[in-house]
Amino acid sequence: MDGKTLARIGAVAFVAVAITASVIELTRKEEATEIRTVSRPLVGDSGSLRAALRHCRDIGEAAGRDATCLKAWSENRDRFLGTTSPEAH
Repeated sequence: MDGKTLARIGAVAFVAVAITASVIELTRKEEATEIRTVSRPLVGDSGSLRAALRHCRDIGEAAGRDATCLKAWSENRDRFLGTTSPEAH
């Protein structure tokens, strides 16, 4: 078999695969996309937690030794992870 014939066979095979893929894509039905919303639980007053976190941000390195900041970070972490703190049990 010479190179010209082999090239023609390859081209025909490529076209056949391309047509098959196009037909499959055109006949595929669209699936309805389901949109889910996640509601977060309301734990305490988020406004006061937000204010406490901003205060902790503003005081800088001293926040690591501040009990109020440690509590605010703990509440924020629990709220983010969706867990309850051990004190709530």
